Amino acid sequence: MNEQVLQKLKVLAESAKYDVSCASSGTVRHNSKGGVGNTVGGWGICHSFAEDGRCISLLKIMLTNYCIYDCAYCINRISNDIPRATLSVSELVDLTMEFYRRNYIEGLFLSSGVVRNPDYTMERLVRVAKDLREVHRFNGYIHLKSIPGASEELVRQAGLYADRLSVNLEIPTEENLKRLAPEKDHQSVYLPMKYIQQGVLESNEERKKYRKAPRFAPAGQSTQMIVGATSETDRDILRVSSSLYERPTMKRVYYSGYISVNTYDKRLPALKQPPLVRENRLYQADWLLRFYEFKVDELVDDRTPDLDLEIDPKLAWALRHPEFFPVNIQTADYESLLRVPGIGVRSAKLIVTSRRFSRVGFYELKKMGAVMKKAKYFITCNELPDKTILELGPTQVRKLLLPHPAKKKDDLQLSFDFGDSFTTHEKP
Repeated sequence: MNEQVLQKLKVLAESAKYDVSCASSGTVRHNSKGGVGNTVGGWGICHSFAEDGRCISLLKIMLTNYCIYDCAYCINRISNDIPRATLSVSELVDLTMEFYRRNYIEGLFLSSGVVRNPDYTMERLVRVAKDLREVHRFNGYIHLKSIPGASEELVRQAGLYADRLSVNLEIPTEENLKRLAPEKDHQSVYLPMKYIQQGVLESNEERKKYRKAPRFAPAGQSTQMIVGATSETDRDILRVSSSLYERPTMKRVYYSGYISVNTYDKRLPALKQPPLVRENRLYQADWLLRFYEFKVDELVDDRTPDLDLEIDPKLAWALRHPEFFPVNIQTADYESLLRVPGIGVRSAKLIVTSRRFSRVGFYELKKMGAVMKKAKYFITCNELPDKTILELGPTQVRKLLLPHPAKKKDDLQLSFDFGDSFTTHEKP
């Protein structure tokens, strides 16, 4: 590997680090005779961990960090004076194969700045994936970032070579996207999403008839939203996520805490550090929407449009609805068990299965993985001497689960008013 390519790699890997939507592949691509690599068991790439403890990684890089757009929140915006680099298709393909042979990576996450126009950029991304698959017979994981505004034909081609395709929504509302990225609009993002969805569904139907029909983006699609760069509440963000999850091929919505990389731009808030706790709460709420049968309006509403930063969203909902509790472990249905703080999907399934054969008590619940520190205030069973939320009340339960005084909120979690001036104030 020559010094010039290494220097390009350093610049482009640094530029790619702000994109967080590259966790799990969710696909299996077996090796074939004469091929190179494989994707094992649908587990994550890019420093995810397999069931046996293995750390699986990919090469996360941009094809180029030159960009014709001037998005306020992006480090690679055209007006920034930063080191720029561009890899040729052959350089990137060779780099990926060399890293794989050295056992550095098991796949590729490839994005790019937009040069000339979306179709020109997308065509180069497709060529990289095509050369890896057809010339080098690479069977590892490939995640391609589809370029907003790219044509249907190019998106369809990309889906034949990539395991997952994604298009970043970036800003949840059209109004704020236009304010920070005037050259972009939501239509240019939703159209490629539609093309990917159609390709996946058509491929699934074709494979029902012909077993060896080509697969189209077998790991589906994902997207990403920036949290804290604009004035949207958590309710606004989660409503967008919920509508995206109604699409049958949308696998993940990622939330990226706003990182202040362009402090000179007065359209952006003056945050010293990313809102990491808020980002975490959004991921927890997202999990509740996907796996716990919660609705957005149950987690956030007109009175509380933002998630509680001190406690997780499930516990916050439970404290607001004491009338739902305590839940009887011996008789409650699966859906009710999922609402109990400290009881997860796996634990709820085990409870429903186990109680057919014997009564479930405190120690059985612990063995099933229930977090009894939380759960004991919201359930009834034979062996729980503690008082429940009915006797203690929501305020007392909250104090018991937060034994130490809440630390003074710092600049991580500042919210702000969006108007003529950017005044920061603490969340209530």
